Amino acid sequence: MAKKQQRPGRTLVVFFLGVGIAFGLVALTGTWSPQLGLDLEGGTRITLQAKGNPTQDSLDEARNIIDNRVNGSGVAEAAVSTQGGGIISVEIPGDQRRDLIDTVERQAQLRFRLVACSDLNPCIAQSGITDPSQVTPEIQIPTDAPSAGATGNGGNGNGGNGNGGNGNGGNGGNGANPRVAPGFALDGTATPTDAPSDEPTDEPTDTPTDTPTDDGTLTEEFDNSAVADLDEEIAFMRGGYTQEDVDLFNAYVCDDQGILLDAQTGEAANLPDDPLKPLVACSPPEEGSGSADDPGQPSFKYLLSRAIIQGTDLDDAGFGIPQGQVGYAVTLDIGGDGRQVFSDASSKLTLDVEQFAIVLDGQVISAPTFNGRIPDGSAQISGNFSETEAESLSTSLKFGALPISFEEPSSDTIGPSLAGDQLRAGLTAGGIGLALVMLYCLLYYRGLGLVVIASLGVAAAITYAMVLLLSETAGFTLTLPGVAGLIIAVGITADSFIILFERIRDEMRDGKSMRVAVESGWVRARNTALAADAVSLLAAVVLYLFASGVVKGFAFALGLTTLIDLGVFFYFTKPMVSYLARYSFFNKGHRLSGLSAATLGTDVAPAVPAGGKA
Repeated sequence: MAKKQQRPGRTLVVFFLGVGIAFGLVALTGTWSPQLGLDLEGGTRITLQAKGNPTQDSLDEARNIIDNRVNGSGVAEAAVSTQGGGIISVEIPGDQRRDLIDTVERQAQLRFRLVACSDLNPCIAQSGITDPSQVTPEIQIPTDAPSAGATGNGGNGNGGNGNGGNGNGGNGGNGANPRVAPGFALDGTATPTDAPSDEPTDEPTDTPTDTPTDDGTLTEEFDNSAVADLDEEIAFMRGGYTQEDVDLFNAYVCDDQGILLDAQTGEAANLPDDPLKPLVACSPPEEGSGSADDPGQPSFKYLLSRAIIQGTDLDDAGFGIPQGQVGYAVTLDIGGDGRQVFSDASSKLTLDVEQFAIVLDGQVISAPTFNGRIPDGSAQISGNFSETEAESLSTSLKFGALPISFEEPSSDTIGPSLAGDQLRAGLTAGGIGLALVMLYCLLYYRGLGLVVIASLGVAAAITYAMVLLLSETAGFTLTLPGVAGLIIAVGITADSFIILFERIRDEMRDGKSMRVAVESGWVRARNTALAADAVSLLAAVVLYLFASGVVKGFAFALGLTTLIDLGVFFYFTKPMVSYLARYSFFNKGHRLSGLSAATLGTDVAPAVPAGGKA
């Protein structure tokens, strides 16, 4: 069987085409400098002052949750620490990371409530209604909802044209109320269960208590797992609220930013989000396209029932662009008791009419309607989310609610922790060291040393492109430990070249021509290089999984450059050496090639294959 013909030139062309695509993507982003960390550029410091007198365990839990939020991907390099007096300090690199700042400040208390009335549906108290079936004749409880195995997608309920999704058991509902909060889509096929969940959660489950503050006043803490009876809250939403509830609703207004204000004083209301009491809340405003047909919608005020589902039943959260849509959505997976309540609510609420609200930190982020039974607890919040907004919201929900509340956070700009002369000195030292490595390779390997220099240059270019792309797409932040990880990989890359060159020399000492020696030496060098890089990659993965903060960033940089080393070694260095072996300057053992008889330590010149090029 004929041996497969080597085509190093074709491999090099494909390799450089890939490099060109990478830099083309960088050009599309329009950013040619990476995001720098606190030690190199400075950033923003957020100071969170805890309310009351929390325990050290509560502070540590809050610090861990915030650290997971901002450093969950291991590339943001934010520093989170606790200080005396109930203070948590968060230092975020750069001055354009509003998404991380929002993630830090969000309490992430998620609750599901029913909508009794709103700005567009006036509150009319009908005291005495305690049975959900006591409704006006034109509203009937659906009895022919799809079966539990059906799949349905809820509508997007934006403005008057909530676009419905499609499902096997029901079509996504159009927002019946022409002016509601950003829409909410639901789908799933799992079978609900009546069994309560005994799994622990990261959220506190203490019963309501009165905790003394430093000045002697009391602050309420609510049970984050408490919920009200669904049938009672359906009766509440259908007119069972009292005149006192109506007066509460009328006592507040929403401003243009969706902040609840006292109607008389105009000051922020800051109503406590007690899950066992009705709540008045605002929805955020929604921007339109600017056209006459899509002017957007302002903030609306809602009177909401007690909570029927708590955030403690949220098993997971994520974000992405749903199939068939163009905007980002935040996905939720509701489990525990909440899954069954969610299924029951989808069966009992009037289709396309009665709304329920998803309330995050006391604000209505979505107020959709059902159009069929949704049994599996899978849902998604859709609206005019940007990618960073969707990611920030899903991250806050995924890592749980903070166990303590904070005063209004303060933020200020901080400078780099490393002085400019120290940074310049470090970079100068690194440059000198790299130059010495290149000079040594050039003197020792001569002509082959040019391959080392070219390979290091190509690896540096690819690393730079990847750092820029990751800075733009994944929030990768370059700090001095990250730079150290990149520099360490230079040594790993140089080791791979040395292994290959020495294997080639060993084969040529046995009397083989350079072209044959390159292929036979490559087989032996390849396995050695793979083993060495596998050890480095394993170390990087272990550090990334079990470390935190800047150590995690160091591990990420080390792993990235190790993978780049493998790519350069396989698709640039080896094909380049195979290509050079075709020229007589190398295969005849010129004294400057690094493969002469004197260099190899033999008295016999390298064998010359037929067809060598001059």
